[in-house]
Amino acid sequence: MIDARGIKRIFVNGDVTNEVLKGIDVRIGDGEFLAIMGRSGAGKSTLLYQLSLLDEPSAGTVAIDGLDVSTLTTNEKTLYRLEHMGFVFQDYALIPELTAIENVMLPLLMRNVSFAEASKKSLAILEVLELGHRANGLPSELSGGEQQRVSIARAMVHEPKVLFADEPTANLDLQAAKDVIGILRKLSKERKQTIVMVTHEEEYGRQADRIVHLNDGLVDSITDLKHKK
Repeated sequence: MIDARGIKRIFVNGDVTNEVLKGIDVRIGDGEFLAIMGRSGAGKSTLLYQLSLLDEPSAGTVAIDGLDVSTLTTNEKTLYRLEHMGFVFQDYALIPELTAIENVMLPLLMRNVSFAEASKKSLAILEVLELGHRANGLPSELSGGEQQRVSIARAMVHEPKVLFADEPTANLDLQAAKDVIGILRKLSKERKQTIVMVTHEEEYGRQADRIVHLNDGLVDSITDLKHKK
């Protein structure tokens, strides 16, 4: 699903140059659940941003489902993200004035799906995530774990090619974090959803099929966990 080669990301601030990614190759299979791990500053989130087109690498190429997305214009990348990617972040990024189902409907409405169809699909994915009974609740009325599940529902409602999750458990208590990781694992196993997740928790990383360990902007090692599932 994803073939990234020679990915470098260099940030320049005046006379200071910081090479965060120093030439990374990574391949992610269709339906694979990949965790990216490493110490703070290793380049985990930066790598996720390159793979998800949220940032542009200083060097290297990224191909997704056979398409070299490195050649797309800025507008084309925005449309590609909208059509083919889902995103889950640690701060949930829900619109506070909208109910859970309205938040989930947004990606579909942006694709010109009818209101009735968007509502139907959104309620269905909320029910899969055991949140159908909270569909009309505002984010302020939901727990942190429920808000993150709404965020996952929003990321999944349009059936993306790849789901990107950047520290999705960072702001959750232990039980809610385990629930969220369990949902991602379920999506991977039952829906064959390709997932790329950044985490600093070894326990959660080991729920993936493989772990890519970063160290100082390079791939330090890769742990294959598929044979243990």
